[in-house]
Amino acid sequence: MADHSDALLDALELVAPGTPLRQGLDRVLQAKRGALVVLGDDAAVLAICTGGFLLDAEFTPQRLSELAKMDGAIVLTADCSRIARANVHLMPRASIPTSETGTRHRTAERVARSLDVPVVTVSEAMATVTVYRGAARHTLRQPGRLIDRASQAIAAVERFKSRYDVALALLSTLEVEDSVSVNDVVAVLQPGEMVVRFTEEVEGYLVELGEDGRLIRLQIEELGAGVEETLRLVALDYVVADESAETPEGGAAGPCHDGRVADRRRDRHVLMLKQRADAALAVLHGLSHEDLLGRIAVAGVLGFDPVPGALDLPVEARGYRLLHRLPRVSDSIIERIVERFVTLPQILQATLVELEKVGGVGEAKARTVKEGLSRMVEASILERYE
Repeated sequence: MADHSDALLDALELVAPGTPLRQGLDRVLQAKRGALVVLGDDAAVLAICTGGFLLDAEFTPQRLSELAKMDGAIVLTADCSRIARANVHLMPRASIPTSETGTRHRTAERVARSLDVPVVTVSEAMATVTVYRGAARHTLRQPGRLIDRASQAIAAVERFKSRYDVALALLSTLEVEDSVSVNDVVAVLQPGEMVVRFTEEVEGYLVELGEDGRLIRLQIEELGAGVEETLRLVALDYVVADESAETPEGGAAGPCHDGRVADRRRDRHVLMLKQRADAALAVLHGLSHEDLLGRIAVAGVLGFDPVPGALDLPVEARGYRLLHRLPRVSDSIIERIVERFVTLPQILQATLVELEKVGGVGEAKARTVKEGLSRMVEASILERYE
């Protein structure tokens, strides 16, 4: 399911359990009949329709079941609220490739490939429902089987989420102690990425489950809450920056332009850093499961050289993640603080006066930052030695 296009997922939502269309398709299956249903009645669809008759009637599951007694295709409006035509003969171009063998399914695949509309078939012989959209197709599975698969994926999410929480808590402790290694960062990224992957898998099942997946949706939303955003902040903290690309051009500016030049330089620096972090996470998401298990490969995603001993190298956080834990501190202020002090250890050592000098901070916000970070340090020490 994770590999399906957004367009196909949208089509699967229309045939999920609990929807009127799914009820109608189930009635066709129960009657041991076949059907070909086009979900869209625009000009391009009507151009390949011949014969049949115009209905323009409100859609009901019972009407779909009755109309399926005829051999022709049924054309619905895009939102499946009305039945536009019935018993029509569809004539897509014969040159459109198809891997199907049955007449009904060959026609469905050719229509889906040539027009931007979902097409649904009910197989009388196989007692299956298949959805086509573009070059993609998906045969619906029984809700019970989907729930079993989703439950297995949730169990995997729970295991990796537990590992992720432990590694993230340890990373926070090591950050305030300034004793982080590359291996400690990788220990967060690995299980975090697995949580993201299994969450996406479950979300794919939920599209097909519809109303039958309400409880599973609540579980997976709770387990996956905030993981992707935290991984992005970890990447922002530790991705290796391209210093040469971030060096501002043009040299020193005149006195009256220093502020504006500094702002532009900071904005450019932050933008490049965010781009590198997003690119690193995209590469991480594209790793195979085997590569993801290799810590050197994950370290390489962040830009660290895959050499012996690379995982033991000490690294310093920039401070994005811990600063985001502070209440009422905006992203722009966090970016200014990181730009001014460069690393988290320097931020922790900064005095109130030094924090106040950061643009947009001021006395009250500087006190919020200083006291908030001090509480994190105290909590870390207590947890370390309890």
